[in-house]
Amino acid sequence: MASQTAAASEGLPPIDIKPLLAKMWPNDAQVTADEIAEAISHFFTNQVTPAQTASLLMALHFTQMDFKPEVLAKCASAMLKAAAPIPVDELNAVISKRGHKEGNYNGGLCDIVGTGGDSHNTFNISTTASIIGSALILVSKHGNKASTSKSGSADLIAKMQPRAPVVAAVTPANLPKVYAATNYSFLFAPLFHTGMCYVAPIRKQLPWRTIFNNVGPLANPVEDVLEARVIGVGRKDLGPAFAEALRSVGCRKAMIVCGDEDLDELSCAGKSHVWMLKERTPGGEVYVDYFTVEPSDFGVSAHALTSVSSGKGPEENAVILEQILHGVMPDNDPLIEFVLINAAALFVVSGICEADSSSMGEGDDGKVITERGPGGQRWKEGVRRARWAIHSGEAWKQWSAFVDITNKLGA
Repeated sequence: MASQTAAASEGLPPIDIKPLLAKMWPNDAQVTADEIAEAISHFFTNQVTPAQTASLLMALHFTQMDFKPEVLAKCASAMLKAAAPIPVDELNAVISKRGHKEGNYNGGLCDIVGTGGDSHNTFNISTTASIIGSALILVSKHGNKASTSKSGSADLIAKMQPRAPVVAAVTPANLPKVYAATNYSFLFAPLFHTGMCYVAPIRKQLPWRTIFNNVGPLANPVEDVLEARVIGVGRKDLGPAFAEALRSVGCRKAMIVCGDEDLDELSCAGKSHVWMLKERTPGGEVYVDYFTVEPSDFGVSAHALTSVSSGKGPEENAVILEQILHGVMPDNDPLIEFVLINAAALFVVSGICEADSSSMGEGDDGKVITERGPGGQRWKEGVRRARWAIHSGEAWKQWSAFVDITNKLGA
C-alpha cells in the first residue's frame, strides 16, 4: 500500500505484476526476458508493491532465471535507462584530451568490479586494483557500501587518510570536472542508480542474493563511454552468462573472472577461470574465449587465501591500502601479489599491454615483456606495469588528485 501511495503521489499509476508472477510459478510457462525487464523497470519508479517486488525477486532466484544471459542483459539495460543521465558529449571531450592511447587501448574509461557475496572476506582487491590501474588508464570504479562483507569499496575509501574523498561530490554533472583533474573516479552507485532506493529495503529483508547482485556490475552508469571492464563473479556457473550478456549488448572488451574457490576475482591460491570477449578481426565479430590462469602465468607465487583474508573493517583496510599505494610492503608479499594479478588483468583487457614499446615515466626500463600466456595474453607485462604504477608513485598521485578534486567540488 505504501508503494502504491508513493507512486500515486508522483503521478504514476501502480503496476500490478501478478499475471507475470502467476506465469513464473510453477515454472512451466514461457516468460520472456523482456517481460521480466519491463516489470523490474517499474521498481525504479516505485510503482510495484513491496510484496510483489519481493515475490519477483524470489521467483527469479528459485527458477534461476537470474542466471540467464538475456535476462541479465535486458535487466541491466532497464537499470541503466532509469539511471541518472550522464553528460556524454562533455565527458567524451574530456576523455579525448586526457586519455592516453597505447597498444590497443583507445584512452577510454575502464572498470574492475566484483559481484561480492563469495564468503571469502578477502581484502578490497578490485578497489585497490582500480586505483593502481589509474596510473596508466582512465578508471571509472563503480561501487557501493558493503552488503555481505565487512568492508565495501565505498566504506573503504571513506576511511582513507590523510584525507578521504568526498564521494557525494561525484555526480553525473560533475564527472567531466573530475576527469579533467585525474584519471580516477569512484561512482557511488546510489548517486547514479537513484531508483534503487525503493528496492534496497526489500533486498535487505531477503536472505538470498537477488538479481541485482548480478545486474549491478553489468550496469556501470558510464556504460556509454566505457571501453573495457573486468568483472569478478562469485560462482563459476555465472561466468558464461555474464560474458554472453555483455556480448549480446555490443560490448567488445571484457573479462569475466572467477577463482576456482568461487572467488569473485583472480585467485592468488591457484587456478582461476576466465571468459574473455575478443574480436575475431579488428572491429569484427565478438566471441567469448574461455581459459584458465594461475599465479605462475603472471610470474608470481601462489598464496593461500587465508594469507590474504583480512577479516578487517574499513578503517584497518584503509591503512593497508595506503601502505600498498606507497610501496612500503615487500614485492613478494601475498597481498601485493594478489593485487598485482588483478590489476594486471585490468591492464590486459584494456589493451595497453599490447604496446610493443614502453615509456611510462621515471623508473620504467622500457623492457616490454612480450611473452604470452593463457588466452594469448601478456599477463606478465600487466604485472610489470602494475608494479611500476605503485613504485613510481603514479597510482598515489592519481588517487590524491581524485581526493583533491572531490573535496573542492564538495566544499
